[in-house]
Amino acid sequence: MNITTVTNVGLFLIVFGIMGVDEKAQLLTTLLWSDIQIGKPISDIKVLRLGMHRYRMDENTAPNVPYTYMHSDGTVSDSQPIKAVTSCRLDIYLFPFDIQNCTLTFNSFTLKSNALQLYLAGTLERMFEYSKSMTATMGEWELIGITAKKYTLPSTASGFYDEIRFHISLRRQAMLYVVNLLLPSCFLITVDLFSFILPPKEVDRSLFKMTLILGYTVFLLIMNDLLPVTGNDIPLINVFLSMCLTMMVGSLLETIVVTSFLHGSSNYSRAPRWIRVLFLKILGRLVCLPPKPRDRNDTVIQNPVTQEMPVYSPVTEEYKTLEQKGPLGEDKTLQELRSLGRVLQAIRLQVEQHLSKSLSTEEWIQIGLIIDRLLFILYIIFITVSFITIIIIWVVSYNAA
Repeated sequence: MNITTVTNVGLFLIVFGIMGVDEKAQLLTTLLWSDIQIGKPISDIKVLRLGMHRYRMDENTAPNVPYTYMHSDGTVSDSQPIKAVTSCRLDIYLFPFDIQNCTLTFNSFTLKSNALQLYLAGTLERMFEYSKSMTATMGEWELIGITAKKYTLPSTASGFYDEIRFHISLRRQAMLYVVNLLLPSCFLITVDLFSFILPPKEVDRSLFKMTLILGYTVFLLIMNDLLPVTGNDIPLINVFLSMCLTMMVGSLLETIVVTSFLHGSSNYSRAPRWIRVLFLKILGRLVCLPPKPRDRNDTVIQNPVTQEMPVYSPVTEEYKTLEQKGPLGEDKTLQELRSLGRVLQAIRLQVEQHLSKSLSTEEWIQIGLIIDRLLFILYIIFITVSFITIIIIWVVSYNAA
C-alpha cells in the first residue's frame, strides 16, 4: 500500500538431513527446508503462483522449486529445499562423545530495520519436532536441538538491521568409535598388564611385549582414518591412544631392564647392607615378596651319635703306628698331616666362596623380582588413575555441553 511501510519477513526452518561434517575444513553440510513469509497473512486463501529466478552465491544441488506464492492481500510465501554448506566452529576435544553447535544466520544485505524486520514464523518446539520427524539423513550425527534468537545490530553506515540466528545442536553417534577404537585399545592394554604374570627368568616376556606393541601400532595405522584431523585442538581420544602406546613401551623397557638384571646377577658382588634392608626387608614385605629363610649351616650335618663314637681314620692309625717306631716316623707323619690340612683348608675356602657367591646371586635375584613386582603395582595404579581421569573428563564435559 505504501513503500514506507515496514515489510515483515517470517522465517521457518526445518532440518531434513545432516549430510556431513568436515572437521578439517570446519564445515557443516545440511539439507534444509526454508519457509519464508513476506507480509502478515490473513484469512484470505486466494493464491497466485508466480515464477521466480533466485540468485545464489554457490551452486545449490537440492531440487529446484521455481515458484513462489502471492496471496491476494500481498503476502508472499516462498518454500524451497536448500543444501547448505556453512562454516562451523567445531570443538572435537571430546571426540567421539562431542556435541557440536552450529549457527545459521539469516539477514538482509541491503535493507535495514526501518524497511525490513524479521520474525519467527513458528515456535521453536514445532520447528524441532518437524525436523526430528522429517529428518531422513543423519549418518553419524543426531539432531538434539534447534534454538533461534533475533538480533538488532548496528550497520556500518547508519541505522540498524535485523538478524535471526538459528543454532543447531548435533551429537555424534559414538558407538562406532567405541567398538573400533576404545575397546580394542583397552583389551590390548589389559593383555599387556597381565603379561607381567609371566616369569621373566624362564619366558621371553620382552618378545611377547614387542609383538604386542607392533600389533597395536599396526592397529593405529589402520584406524587412523576414523580419527578427526584438525589443527585447533588435540582430541582427548588421541591422548588416550598415545598413553596406551606409551605404557606398552614403558612396560617393555621395564622388562628389558629386569631381565638383564636377573641374568647378570651371578656376576655381581654381594649387595650393600642398605640395599638389602631397603629391598629385602621393607619393599619385599610391601609387595608380598619377603626374603626366603636361609640356614647358613645347612652344609654341615652334625649327628650327635657320631660325636660320641670314636672316629676311625687311616691317618690316625698310621700316626699311632709310626709314633711307636720313633722320631723318624713322627716327622714323616707330621708332614703328611700338614699337607692334608692345607688341602682341606683350600677346599673349605672354595666351598665358602661358592656359598657366598650363591647367597649373593640369590639376593640379587630376589631384589630383581621385588623391583619387577613394584613396577607392576605402579603400572596398575597409573593405568587406573589415568583411565578414571579421562572418563571423568569425558563425562563432565559431555554433561556440561
